[in-house]
Amino acid sequence: MQGLAVDDAAWASAWRGRAVVDKAVLALGLVLCAAVLPAWPGSVLVTVVALTAATALARTPWPLLLRTLAAPAAFVVIGGVSVAITVRGAPDWGVGVTDESVRRALEVTAHAVAGTSAMILLAVTTPMVDILAGLRRARVPQACVDVAGLVYRLLFVLLTSLRSVRRSQVARLGYSTPRRSMQSAALLTAAVLTSAWDRASRLEDGLAGREFGVADPVDAVPPPRSSPRFLTAAVAVMVVVVVVSLGVS
Repeated sequence: MQGLAVDDAAWASAWRGRAVVDKAVLALGLVLCAAVLPAWPGSVLVTVVALTAATALARTPWPLLLRTLAAPAAFVVIGGVSVAITVRGAPDWGVGVTDESVRRALEVTAHAVAGTSAMILLAVTTPMVDILAGLRRARVPQACVDVAGLVYRLLFVLLTSLRSVRRSQVARLGYSTPRRSMQSAALLTAAVLTSAWDRASRLEDGLAGREFGVADPVDAVPPPRSSPRFLTAAVAVMVVVVVVSLGVS
């Protein structure tokens, strides 16, 4: 079973041995800065800091980081376009774009890209098992942690099913022509959705019969100690971002 590229990058990250709380403070602090600071230059600074930390410090490969950003960026761009388009009401009905709507769309896009970059920084430096263990130590309800862990495991099962079905379709020349490609894609989607529904029902039955609150074996492993130097540096970076953003704006 193959893993997720982002999770594989997190296991190989130079920050793998750092405490989850250290990386969470930096990532969530940058998300907060992206949400409350002006788009220019606040969101730009947050994006630069997050991507620089992920590549230069955590040593995440640029191609992987760009591929990870591609899918969220597509949704962000679609949302920005919808914000830019305005609809005029009666009596002069119409659809158009104004300077104000474009400015607002650019601000929304900048905020979204900055927040996404900060969360990707946490994703490519912290494996999911560490995040789940950190949630347990933070006294998050065990039921919520269990559901998150099961959904995470379900991703691998669905990806395996997706690859198996597509491999079979390719072997039968299911993508040899545009028409066959559309038919194969539709059948592939239906098969994966059906499998997801079936396995989700099984997981629901398993959760209903399980006693929550049982400690996970990963909790027996002592977590890495938090680094005061790292936390100080993270807070200092966020202070600089805030000061520069407010000063320029």
